[in-house]
Amino acid sequence: MKVRVTKQFTFEAAHALDNYDGKCCDIHGHSYHLEITVIGQPKSNTALSDCGMVIDFSAVKMLLKSEVLPLFDHRLILRKDSRFAGIEVKNQRVRYVDYQPTCENMLLDIVHLIKDKFPTGIALTKVVLRETSTSYATWYRSDNE
Repeated sequence: MKVRVTKQFTFEAAHALDNYDGKCCDIHGHSYHLEITVIGQPKSNTALSDCGMVIDFSAVKMLLKSEVLPLFDHRLILRKDSRFAGIEVKNQRVRYVDYQPTCENMLLDIVHLIKDKFPTGIALTKVVLRETSTSYATWYRSDNE
């Protein structure tokens, strides 16, 4: 039988939405909450230290720490053609991206970074990125097959 397991993370990031008609057009930050859900069968080999687990939560944490957090945590995320281009002279933690850095696009970036990095038999099924406690974007594998 298959089981879904979820690991949650938090990170801080700032962004600006160029050409947006609202407050988010200027540089501002959020405490983002990220949820990663995978599906698989719990291991049944009692000789394995992770017997009974789909995946060790620490393995998911290590994946996020190596693939996602260096690109997002405590970063100012701007579109490559942003009117704020050049700010890296005064702020070294700027990441320029090819997309408007909305919650939705940041979520898709994260999915792209990790979706094929899980061991055989374990599949990424759902990713949620919360920009605030009441505003978030969700990706489901089933919606994209």
